[in-house]
Amino acid sequence: MSALDGASAPGASALYLGRVMHQRLRPLRHRLSYRMFSLLLDLDELPALDARLRWFSLGRFNLFSFRPSDHGDGRAGDVAGLRAWIDAQLAAAGLPAGGAVRLLTMPRLLGYAFNPLSVWFCDAPDGTPLAILYEVNNTFGQRHSYLIEVDPAQRAAPLIEQRSDKRLYVSPFLGMALHYRFRIEPPRESMSIGVSVHETDGAAVLHARLDAHRAPLTDARLLRLLVAYPLLTLKVVAGIHWEALRLWLKGARLHERPAAPASPLTVVRRDDVPSSLP
Repeated sequence: MSALDGASAPGASALYLGRVMHQRLRPLRHRLSYRMFSLLLDLDELPALDARLRWFSLGRFNLFSFRPSDHGDGRAGDVAGLRAWIDAQLAAAGLPAGGAVRLLTMPRLLGYAFNPLSVWFCDAPDGTPLAILYEVNNTFGQRHSYLIEVDPAQRAAPLIEQRSDKRLYVSPFLGMALHYRFRIEPPRESMSIGVSVHETDGAAVLHARLDAHRAPLTDARLLRLLVAYPLLTLKVVAGIHWEALRLWLKGARLHERPAAPASPLTVVRRDDVPSSLP
């Protein structure tokens, strides 16, 4: 830890600094890459982070902030409500609740946030990885989550692989008859989130990947991030629309947006095989 980091309370919460890559493979090839940061927030540590950090706040405006209603079903007014929501999803899926829950997400920056993907790492009460919830937001104000049990054979492994049918319209250049493959290296000193999109015959359409390394969550680090990543959340939204324009100019076909799924959550149990997977 450098002197600029200052005192950092022990805990699971941290910064992750890295780079995101998107590579579209078909019908048109297109690639982009950009630097970004995320916060890994242990839900149980949020009140202590709010008290310890000057530039990070829970539920109120600051340079960096976290609002519980930005996640889950959007109705949580506080951390307890958000914790109750994720525990209810685990219980409804037949999984034991009560273990540690860490949320990888971008915070509100100067009051604004947009998270295309937030990832919830849910542990069993004994501390082993239990399930991962992928919370997807599109630019049309819709949200859908995919709760997938971790295969017990992978709970001590460095890599977790999971799959799910696609349920939420995300890009106007991708249809709905697709499925996701997730390759996750859980957060430690480094981490990786890989998402690939495949057609029903197994052909890859798009690869996306975040590779990042851990840094302490301190006030000094947050101020440095404000300089290094100014208006990051606005940049993400602007970048999505800019890349969409570039694809349209290349001749990519538009797909009509269907209604949002009736349920805001898709549960994939360990023994389930998504219907579209080859």
